Amino acid sequence: MRRLLFTFLFFLVCFLNAQTKVSGIVIDGTGEPVAFANVFFKSSTEGTITNDNGRFYLESENTYDTLVISFIGYENQEIELVSRVTYEMNIKMEEATEQLNEVVLISGKQSKKNNPAIDILRKIWSKKRENGIRKFKQYAFDKYEKVEFDLNTIDSVLMKRKIFKGLEFIFQDLDTSRITGKTYLPIFLNETFSKVSGDNILNEEKEQVLGNKNSGFDNNQAIIAFVQDLYQNYDIYDNYLKFFDKSFTSPLSRTGIDTYNYALRDSAFIDNKWCYNIVYYPRRKNELTFKGDFWVNDSTWAIKNINLEVTKSANINWVKEIYIEQDFDVMNDSVFLLKRDYMLSDFSFQKKEKSRGVYGKRTTVYDNYDFDIPKPKEFYRKEKNPLDPALIVKGDAFWEKNRLESLNKDEAGIYKLLDTLKTVPKFKSYYNLVSILGSGYVEIDKWNLDIGSVYDVFGFNDAEGPRLRIGARTYFGQNDPWRVEGYGAYGFKDNKFKYGLSGKFLLDKRSRLIVSGGNRRDIEQLGVSLTATNDVLGRSIASSALLTVGANNRLTNINLSALNFEIEPINNLRVGLGSTFRTLSSALPNDFSLDYIDAESPNGISSEIRQFDVNAILIYTPGKRTIGYGVERRDVNDTYSTLILNYTRGVEGPLDSDFNYNKLQFSYSQPWQLGGFGRLLSTVELGKTFGEVPLGLLSVVPGNQTFFTNYGTFPNLDFYEFVTDTYASVHLEHNFNGRLFSRIPWLRKLNLREIIGLRGVWGDLSDENIALSAPATVNTPLRAPSETIYYEYSVGVGNIFKVFRIDFNFRGNYLDSPNARPFGVTGTFGFNF
Repeated sequence: MRRLLFTFLFFLVCFLNAQTKVSGIVIDGTGEPVAFANVFFKSSTEGTITNDNGRFYLESENTYDTLVISFIGYENQEIELVSRVTYEMNIKMEEATEQLNEVVLISGKQSKKNNPAIDILRKIWSKKRENGIRKFKQYAFDKYEKVEFDLNTIDSVLMKRKIFKGLEFIFQDLDTSRITGKTYLPIFLNETFSKVSGDNILNEEKEQVLGNKNSGFDNNQAIIAFVQDLYQNYDIYDNYLKFFDKSFTSPLSRTGIDTYNYALRDSAFIDNKWCYNIVYYPRRKNELTFKGDFWVNDSTWAIKNINLEVTKSANINWVKEIYIEQDFDVMNDSVFLLKRDYMLSDFSFQKKEKSRGVYGKRTTVYDNYDFDIPKPKEFYRKEKNPLDPALIVKGDAFWEKNRLESLNKDEAGIYKLLDTLKTVPKFKSYYNLVSILGSGYVEIDKWNLDIGSVYDVFGFNDAEGPRLRIGARTYFGQNDPWRVEGYGAYGFKDNKFKYGLSGKFLLDKRSRLIVSGGNRRDIEQLGVSLTATNDVLGRSIASSALLTVGANNRLTNINLSALNFEIEPINNLRVGLGSTFRTLSSALPNDFSLDYIDAESPNGISSEIRQFDVNAILIYTPGKRTIGYGVERRDVNDTYSTLILNYTRGVEGPLDSDFNYNKLQFSYSQPWQLGGFGRLLSTVELGKTFGEVPLGLLSVVPGNQTFFTNYGTFPNLDFYEFVTDTYASVHLEHNFNGRLFSRIPWLRKLNLREIIGLRGVWGDLSDENIALSAPATVNTPLRAPSETIYYEYSVGVGNIFKVFRIDFNFRGNYLDSPNARPFGVTGTFGFNF
């Protein structure tokens, strides 16, 4: 959904009153562009640096008459500005006849030895824990944030396109970005006001969102969640800064001297503090790095101002430019506090200079700092949902009082623009189309009903053949206290109708006490996950995969009824208690059997399992952030870990239930952001079944006979190849995000990404359970990886044409198994940064 919002912003359709605007290119005596040259208005601290191609754009709300261009090894150029707007300047730099007396620096790669800039950088490292809010035991401050999206690179060709017919009024007023020099039109604005409290002793921080407002979309949760996930907090003093799921090396990082060139460029008084100016730029291309400069105080070694611009060669998709400015305020002689943070992102399908896209601009203002006021530890653990729209949607009076930076005329105009657009039928059509693509559901407003999901309409498996499915759910609003959904499906090979129906009801909003239940009667591929929750309508993709490897005939008829209660007594800790009753039988008895020995059966064998279970589950997701207060909430981030402890008690007798048993399962998944080395995803699963149970109730090691890469499965295992009653498995997948390929010249420009995987499982199966399911072993041999740990490894290439990923999977052992697949290829696609 969040990725598709970009498409929506392209369809939608600020007016900064800058007094001085300049743009152009800086070249040397041979006509070659001069990258990273300093460009600023004379007698000011307003400036920028040229990009990789020597180009620059600079604007100011003030009026200036002289532009200065400087670079090490060249004479300073002072250009008189005869008009308020001067574009397409061509500035030629002359080599300097004299070098600076104090320090001699050269362009290009800078030496790490005897470099005063690196000496200053080391002093910054030594003092960074003593600067800003880290200097105090406790801290608190007000935080105001506005996020704006603008359609950019607007020209007459775009305005005349049919897609905007009837919407021409949105182009009446346009302006130019002070960073990129492109025309743009504001189309969306989101504002948030928060109180932030932290304790450096307890290592705790809490942000209380007191107000949120966005333009024209009735505080749509999907948009709020998208904005929150897109623009997360960062600290320039950290070694790595995370943007769009990628870790960029900070220019203040301890690893910076191996990643960047640094040069001491200037020194001056700023706010009565003597500061040094250091310029930095990357040593290598295609890495996740910045270029820019910063001013640092000569006594506290605290940053006064910093500019960061992501290099155009950085391995990141759909983002052409990222530009960051941070200003720090002087509290006293020894404390510099963050005052203002500005970030601009230029989202585009291409990185060409003239390609159209959408600006995402975030401005964060900090004020009203308080220090050393302790709060109890419980204060940081109380809040259930810091983004609860029921509490944070505020009126105009609230914003007039709490905006730390007033909206300019053009930002305020966005609200009016969107109010007008919502009345235009064509705009409504665009909005509905993107909503369908994002959610998968078609909204029927007059019935308070959603039809879908459109992505599940067609499927195929060996039992049903071609399959059609249509579903629906109630939808009165995004915070519904209850929701009912269901579906019907028909298989053209077995000529049978299947269905599913479930309901969820939020009984208490504060404790999030939820009761849910339902019934599903369908055909499913069981055994594609080890630790699973009891979602009545949950169904694996393998159940209806269009393309598979080998025979995909081990399918099960399932009739499942469930009743569950769930409560969240502590934030991100969910406790569930419920029961299920299910009947299981083979969907293709000639190919796959669930038969087991049953002394009470007339022939001593039963082909159907009837089982009543009672289940208790604990799910802990530390660090997870959600939005909404209804029965269903949206996740804001994906960086949290997940711990699951699941206990199942099988009870013989009720509803003619067949077996007594106990099953205990544990799962722990954790994403690890490893700085410049990429992102590692790890999962550990453990399980034990106590008692005698047949094949249909055992723990199947999840295979994967589809061509889709599916984390958590073993792609070189067939379904039911390994069956266990005791198991331990590990899955590791690491994405280097192009760190290795960026060092190979002929691969560098492709921006490919390296992915490696390692997964293993050990399991055991008792003789009693093997004997119980003896009739099923005719066509499904029961085997557990008890001799040694079964393992696979894989190497993959991602970001192929920005959307595709291919994995080459290798089976490490157990090659003597019938029809063992020693090698396989899987893939997937998606829109990732």
